Amino acid sequence: MAGAREVRKRIKSVENTKQLTRTMELVATSKLKRATDRVYAARPYAGALDEIVRSLYSAELAERFPVLRRPTEMKRAAVLLLTANRGQAGAFNANLIREARHRLEELRAAGAETELHVAGRKGIQFFRFRGEPMETMRTDIGDAPTSEDAESLIGPLRDKFESGALDAVYLVSSEFRSAMSTPPRVRELLPIQPGETAASVDVFIMSPPGDHILGRLLPLYLRNAVYTSLVENAAAEQGSRRTAMKNATDNASEMLEYLTRSYNRARQAQITQEIAEIVGGAAGLE
Repeated sequence: MAGAREVRKRIKSVENTKQLTRTMELVATSKLKRATDRVYAARPYAGALDEIVRSLYSAELAERFPVLRRPTEMKRAAVLLLTANRGQAGAFNANLIREARHRLEELRAAGAETELHVAGRKGIQFFRFRGEPMETMRTDIGDAPTSEDAESLIGPLRDKFESGALDAVYLVSSEFRSAMSTPPRVRELLPIQPGETAASVDVFIMSPPGDHILGRLLPLYLRNAVYTSLVENAAAEQGSRRTAMKNATDNASEMLEYLTRSYNRARQAQITQEIAEIVGGAAGLE
């Protein structure tokens, strides 16, 4: 009977775990819907900003704006890493951390000094454990990031870049393709990179002039780039957590089937043994 009791305890434990993972899966599904709505709402605006900046860009105007400055030598670069504050999201955080470490190693191998900025408790915990110095550690950005959150992240880095203290700023975050596909990506935020289809401002008649328009748009463009990455990262986190919890729930179901069969076999063996003992005892009395 001891074997059956042990199996029964395991069944109860797995049932409790399954109930927990199923609840977390439902919560993540609910949050994922709201997060994807924010992603789909942000993308058209980001695309329009990108098109305008690419259209206005010219080599002449690039000389007037520090955020467009191309350094002659990469001396110091910053890496801004976005991770989650919580775990239980599969390899979501691990993939982002690995991508950030890879970029830091590449920059250092090229002879550049680096500084690390991390938003997200999981990233902070990892680099703190490894003894990696961090210039910024943020844990106050939740599941519904705002443009103010984005500005608070990119504003100090933009100021340092404009002053010449930084030669490049890279952003490591997740690209939200679907709930099942959220690969990490590295984006060079500074200097701002115009697209290959950038047109000359001489083609347009603008009022006010192009430099005035760019002066207002470039800070907005940078802030929106970070905001879009924040909302995509939040959606990717919920998608990864839902997938991880669904897999855990499915695994718990399979384990319950196995344990139930084991319990039935153990119980059947115990009953058979008890019957044999009764029969043996009756035969002994005869």
